[in-house]
Amino acid sequence: MGHRDDQPTAKVRLDRWLWAARFFKTRRLAVEAIKGGKVEVDGVNAKPAREVGAGNRVRVRKGAITFEVVVRDVANQRGPAKVAQQLYEETPESVAAREKVREQQRMNAAFVPRPDHRPDKRSRRQLARVKRGGGE
Repeated sequence: MGHRDDQPTAKVRLDRWLWAARFFKTRRLAVEAIKGGKVEVDGVNAKPAREVGAGNRVRVRKGAITFEVVVRDVANQRGPAKVAQQLYEETPESVAAREKVREQQRMNAAFVPRPDHRPDKRSRRQLARVKRGGGE
């Protein structure tokens, strides 16, 4: 799968590593995120062809969640999730920040009213009228 300690200088392209580590479903999505400034290597915005190896710090922003990880190993190919998790180690600060964001999202979701069932046809029409700003 990846390179081990017998090749400590092994490096791989950032877009390929993000894909192999399962941060993105496709390399194309990884490239778009990198070009969009959502990925940093050692505190600097990177390019897709930037090579990463063991010891590099990578920060990945996906929506409201930010992952900050230290590269432990590299891989050119995508493998099982268990193997992908061994390619990096998430920092304790990153884990705490992610949990805080998730807790905020849970709290916000608790205050959003959710009906028990879907409105019937008549109720949907009334809702549509209200949303358009029309009268009864």
